Amino acid sequence: MKNIIKSSAWIVCLNIWAVMGSAQSIRGPWLLALSKANHTLAIVDASTLKVTGTVPVGDDPHEVIASSDGKKAYVSIYGGGSLHTINVIDLAAQKRLKDIDTRPLMGPHGLAFVDNKLWFTVEGSKTIGSYNPSQDSIDWCMGTGQDRTHMIYVTNNAKKIYTTNVASGTVSIIEDMPPKMGRMPPPGNAPQGKMSPPPAGRTQPRHNWEQSVIAVANGSEGFDVSPDSSELWTASAANGKIYIIGLAEKKLTQTIDASVQGANRLKFTPDGKMVFITSLGSGNLTIYDTKTRKPLKQIDIGHGAAGIMMQPDGTRAFVACTADNYVAVIDLKTLTITGKIGVGGEPDGLAWATGTQ
Repeated sequence: MKNIIKSSAWIVCLNIWAVMGSAQSIRGPWLLALSKANHTLAIVDASTLKVTGTVPVGDDPHEVIASSDGKKAYVSIYGGGSLHTINVIDLAAQKRLKDIDTRPLMGPHGLAFVDNKLWFTVEGSKTIGSYNPSQDSIDWCMGTGQDRTHMIYVTNNAKKIYTTNVASGTVSIIEDMPPKMGRMPPPGNAPQGKMSPPPAGRTQPRHNWEQSVIAVANGSEGFDVSPDSSELWTASAANGKIYIIGLAEKKLTQTIDASVQGANRLKFTPDGKMVFITSLGSGNLTIYDTKTRKPLKQIDIGHGAAGIMMQPDGTRAFVACTADNYVAVIDLKTLTITGKIGVGGEPDGLAWATGTQ
């Protein structure tokens, strides 16, 4: 009888270990892919490239980003600048949590997760902002004064923010600079040109955000910053040209006539040696050599593409082929298509999640 009990106990333990092992096997990393047609977020096991689950999202999902710890995903519900929701997804549980309501800021689109905050553009309000998950609140915003503030990149120290303003044909560089003024004097108490001691409780501002606006071309939407932070590349959907901005100089340094009509997204490879450009109007993925500034290859990936995600280890790229309803898998060594992932109709925004611990 004791042997039977012991055997049963071992079987129970083995079953528990098997379940635990199975749970661990789907804990990431994940590729996250939005389907505009299905209004879903697909969670793809990065090792098997199989969809492990889908989560319903809002009516017009455009961009997705994962938190730094890989526990949550954030999805912008865009509506051409008319909506006001960012969905929050628990990736391990594969379920939607409480939404972020961005009102009065309308049209959330571009997303970044840096310094434990979600940074976002709100195109309809010509604004960028940040959401603090620990406080469950939008804790900062700043207007750009530019039309269709669309995509966003935030540096690791959260001191610089880059955006493309599609209809204005500009790039914004927004920097957290030291304040130019000391404490403000009370009105009428200080002689002209002199500063009086501040009253008790009045403190110096913590941030002084300054914007530089660089003209590129209308339709400049997709962009990326080089891994060494020296350059910003963006491509115009209107004229197919690539615009390169030197970030130290904060000025346009080169224009390349790449003829990528309908250019939608642009992304550096992790080593910075190549740039990928997708087009919604073409079946070609265009790849440029960043050193020679010359086209390296064109890959026929279907009938039009949008989002690009580089695997952090530099082995693969993922391209959302919107018109063909799949995500193409590109080997970064051979620059060939090695697979296709069905994630739902009209895939667009892509992201990488490290997986929960």
